Amino acid sequence: MSVHPLPSVEHVDVLIVGAGLSGIGAAYYLQKEQPGKSFAIVESRGSLGGTWDLFRYPGIRSDSDLHTFGYEFKPWVNKKSIADGDAILAYLRETAEENGIDKKIRFHHKVVGASWSSSEARWTVELEVVGTALRKTMSCRWLFLASGYYRYDQGFLPQFEGVERFQGQLIHPQHWPQDLDYSGKRVLVIGSGATAVTLVPAMTDKAAHVTMLQRTPTYVVSLPSADPVANGLRKILPDTWAYALTRRKNIAISRAIWSLCQKYPRAARRVIRFANQRQLPKGYPVDEHFNPPYNPWDQRLCAVPDGDLFKAISSGKASVVTDHIQTFTEKGVLLKSGKELQADIIVTATGLNLQMFGGAQLRVDGQPVQLSDKVAFKGLMLSGLPNFAFIVGYTNSSWTLKVGPICEHFCRLLAHMDRQGYDICYPELPSSDMPTRPLLDFGAGYVQRVIHQLPRQGAGAPWMMSMDYLNDVEVLRRGSVEDPNLHFAKAAQVSHKVDTVVKRAVGA
Repeated sequence: MSVHPLPSVEHVDVLIVGAGLSGIGAAYYLQKEQPGKSFAIVESRGSLGGTWDLFRYPGIRSDSDLHTFGYEFKPWVNKKSIADGDAILAYLRETAEENGIDKKIRFHHKVVGASWSSSEARWTVELEVVGTALRKTMSCRWLFLASGYYRYDQGFLPQFEGVERFQGQLIHPQHWPQDLDYSGKRVLVIGSGATAVTLVPAMTDKAAHVTMLQRTPTYVVSLPSADPVANGLRKILPDTWAYALTRRKNIAISRAIWSLCQKYPRAARRVIRFANQRQLPKGYPVDEHFNPPYNPWDQRLCAVPDGDLFKAISSGKASVVTDHIQTFTEKGVLLKSGKELQADIIVTATGLNLQMFGGAQLRVDGQPVQLSDKVAFKGLMLSGLPNFAFIVGYTNSSWTLKVGPICEHFCRLLAHMDRQGYDICYPELPSSDMPTRPLLDFGAGYVQRVIHQLPRQGAGAPWMMSMDYLNDVEVLRRGSVEDPNLHFAKAAQVSHKVDTVVKRAVGA
C-alpha cells in the first residue's frame, strides 16, 4: 500500500491579512517596491473590498472625499468627490484587477492563529476555510495585518428593554436584508453617527416618514458631493496631475479644519452651528438636536453631501428626536420623556464592534501574546512582535492617507534587511515602565468599549500613533528605517540574549 506524503506548507515572504482598502494598497506597494518578494492575501469573506463589500444599506457612502480616501497611485476620476459605496467598491476592484492583485487573494481563508519561531525566523499561520471543517497552514517571513479593526460578523447592539415585544422588523445596518421593502413604512433609525445620518435621507425616497432617534447630538457638516476644483482641473490637465493637485488641496484643508477645531473649539462650534441653522427651517431647535456636549473632533464629524440630511428634515420627510429609550413596545419605542415613537421598521444604527487583527490568537516562541501589553512603534509594528506589521488609518482624516507612508516604510525596511543580511526585526521598549496611553485618542463609543483590550502608544516618537499625515510623510517616507529601539538579527545567529528579550516582551 502506497503512502501519500502530507502536502508541504506553502511559504511566502509576506502574508497580507485582509483584502480591503489597506490590504490591496499593501499588495500594490509590495510588488512595486519589492518585486522579488513573494506574497499572498488571505481574506475571510468571499470577495474583496472589506467594509465596502460588507455594508449594503441604502445610501452607503464615504464621509471622506475620495481624492484623499483614494490611493495616491490611482486617480479618482468620478465626478462625485463624496462617493457612494458602489463607486468605491468598483474603484477597489479595478485597482486590484489592473495590478494583478486579485489573483493573489485566497478568499474564504480566515486567520485563527499565528505562531512565531525565532529559531526559524518565520510565522506559521493557521487558517480556517470558512464554511467548511478544513484547516490549512501557511508560513511567512512577515505577517502584515491589513484587516482594520471592525468586527465583520457582529455589529454593536445595546441591551434594549422589551425589544422582544416589538412586532415590526428590527434591522442592524451591518446585516441589511437586500429584499427589504420599506415603501410607505414608518422607519425609526436609532443612532446619530455616520450610518444614521446616511440612512435617514436615503430612505425618505420610499418611506412614509423617517425618524432619527439619538441620545446625544453629533456634529454634522454639509460638504459638496462634487469638487468643482477637481472637476475643473480634469478638463485642462491629465488625470494624474489633476488628482495630485486636488489631493494636496484637500489634505491642506482637512488639516487646517482639524487644527482650528483643536485650537479654537468654541469658535469651531459656533461656525458649525451657524451653518446648520442656515440649512434648517426657521425656528428649528438646533441646540437640542445638533449641538453636542463635546468639542468638535473629540469624535469624528459626520459629513452629509449637499446637506441631504438637512433637506430631508426641511421637507418634512424626516425628523430628529433627542431622547432616551425607556422600553420597546409592540408598536415602537417608549421614551423617558413619556412620548412613544411608532414604527413599522426599526434600524439599530448603534455602532460597530472593534476586534484587532480579526481576533487571531498570536504566539511568540510558544508564549501567548497579550495585545494590551504591546505598544505601537511608528504606527507600523508592535513591541516585542518580530516581523509583524499592521495598518490602522487616521481617525481625524481619510483612513487611506496612512496606507502609502506605512507601506513605503515597510518596503524600505525589507530592503534594509536584505542589504544587511538580517532575517529578524522587532521593536523593544526602552524601559518596561515607559508611560503609555490608549492606542486611539478618540471618544467614539465603539473605541471606548474595547480600549482596554487594544495595544497602547507612548507619549512621543517613535512610540506614537501619529494622526498627522505630513508628519508621517516626513518620518515614514523620508526618515531612516533604523532606530535605537528597533533590533535586527540573523536567523542562523539568534543569540540567547535576543531569544530572552523576545520572550520577556511577551510576558514569559
